[in-house]
Amino acid sequence: MDGVEKSTGGRAAAHSADRRRTRILALDISALVVVGALLVGALGAASAVAYQKLYSPEAFVLHYLSLLSEGRAADALAVPGVAVDSRDLTDAGLPDTASEALLRQSALAPLDDVAIESVVDGGDAYAVTASYAAGPHRGKTTFTVGRLGSVGLAPTWRFVSSPLAVIDLSLRGAMQFSVNGFDIDKRQVLTAGADADPLADVPLLVFSPGLYSISVDTPVSTSPGVAVLSDKPRAVIPVGVQTEPTAEFVGVVQQEVESFLDSCTTQKVLQPTGCPFGFSVQNRIKDEPTWSMTTQPTITLEPDGAGWAIPRTEAVAHIRVDIQSIYDGSVREVDVDVPFFLTGTITMLADGSASIQVAPAD
Repeated sequence: MDGVEKSTGGRAAAHSADRRRTRILALDISALVVVGALLVGALGAASAVAYQKLYSPEAFVLHYLSLLSEGRAADALAVPGVAVDSRDLTDAGLPDTASEALLRQSALAPLDDVAIESVVDGGDAYAVTASYAAGPHRGKTTFTVGRLGSVGLAPTWRFVSSPLAVIDLSLRGAMQFSVNGFDIDKRQVLTAGADADPLADVPLLVFSPGLYSISVDTPVSTSPGVAVLSDKPRAVIPVGVQTEPTAEFVGVVQQEVESFLDSCTTQKVLQPTGCPFGFSVQNRIKDEPTWSMTTQPTITLEPDGAGWAIPRTEAVAHIRVDIQSIYDGSVREVDVDVPFFLTGTITMLADGSASIQVAPAD
């Protein structure tokens, strides 16, 4: 009997131990399940964060804007959907001769405070709106972003509509100008080259968003900076700049006009050829007249198309001549001032010099 009791007690102890081991294993499995769930959740959350920061449509837009902010124009131009050709420009209703001269680092102004404002899923594409500061200006731009493909499991994106725009510059009184400090000559960017019409508008491709300051500072003409905020992709932005003549240029024209009038006074005739002044008599002159300038004109310049005009300006010449009467042969000395008015035109030539034409105003 003692042997039977010992055997029964041993089996009971072994069974109890088995139950404890089963409970411990169950707890271990439950813990592993919880840990696994937490790991899956953490991986899911990390993937969502990685997608948001690296692979989402807004991350694509932020990357493009960061390139512009850093002045990396070539890299920004290489972003899928940014670069365009003449056919793309035509399809977008933009000038197909637009120059790429401003799509470079030296013509870029920085962007600050860039942030994504909204992302709207349109099914085939996303509308991503970003805000930013361009110099003293705040702006918002909406980009259309579509799926390009994938790298592994990560999606890639492209701009469905290029974020480039066109500044259509109408510049009067100058062939040279600068944009954000980058110097441009019309003849370098217009298709006609050296034969470019001085009055032809200049279409220039620019990044959107971007702030572009256009100014003129040459020995002949000048203008204050005109700030242009390009904030809408595929837009045409008309800009008009009328320059003013520099004091140095007005001084040169003053000297040239005075020299011309002085040369007129060397002609020993009553009506100097090609000159804006003269003197008429009814009788005959006894000897050659002598001219001099009493008061030179004070030259001012006004814009006149691609060049400049001298508005109606007064001056005074002086003549001395002896006049003999046809009636009785008597001689009378004439020694008088001769007021007159002149106008003029200044045409800028291809080599940078000026052609000045002076004419009588009356």
